[in-house]
Amino acid sequence: MTSIKSVGQIGVPVQNITRAVNFYKGLLGLPLLYNTDSMAFFECDGLRLMLTLPEKEEFAHPSSVIYFQVDSIQATYEHLMNENVTFIDKPHVVAKMGSVETWMVFFKDTEGNTHALMSELTV
Repeated sequence: MTSIKSVGQIGVPVQNITRAVNFYKGLLGLPLLYNTDSMAFFECDGLRLMLTLPEKEEFAHPSSVIYFQVDSIQATYEHLMNENVTFIDKPHVVAKMGSVETWMVFFKDTEGNTHALMSELTV
């Protein structure tokens, strides 16, 4: 029996690869590893993020939510708001476990995918 060790890559369907690369590289600041006419690969702290034009219609829909860990959710939120990123809500506490609060805020990328920023704060 094999067991899953880790997630190596997450695929995100996009409609326009150039526009998506500009968003993920330019606005989110993720390092671009390499790209082709239909795919782009980014590094996110050991996890590879693949943006891809869907090969088949059944894959041409928004992806699962990716939760990006940040040190300061408020500062990152304000920076991205100033860059005209579309947010669905404002940073808010979603859970409190002992002295740790988990904060989140959800946003849309240029391709209609919903993602989130998250931060764990010791209070």
